[in-house]
Amino acid sequence: MSTNVATPETTEHVTIFFADWCPFCAKLIKNLDRTETPYELVNVEADSPDTADINAWIESVNDGNRIVPTVLYSDGTHATNPSASEVRAKYAELAGE
Repeated sequence: MSTNVATPETTEHVTIFFADWCPFCAKLIKNLDRTETPYELVNVEADSPDTADINAWIESVNDGNRIVPTVLYSDGTHATNPSASEVRAKYAELAGE
């Protein structure tokens, strides 16, 4: 897999790349909503000019696989299918809480 894939730009501490059909995505979103943890959602199957680039990035950080949810943090790190508690802890770290 190419290492020259650009990381998607985000203005949020937590950006979740998801698909409507993904039960793991739904669970993560539900659990974050329950604790009012802020995040941005990006649908990897949206009809958008950025979708191909986003999916290329997801594949580049997941050994060539398009795995959702993949979460991008504002410090440039990422996590694949993290638990809500992991996302909350990382958000608190990034937000200085």
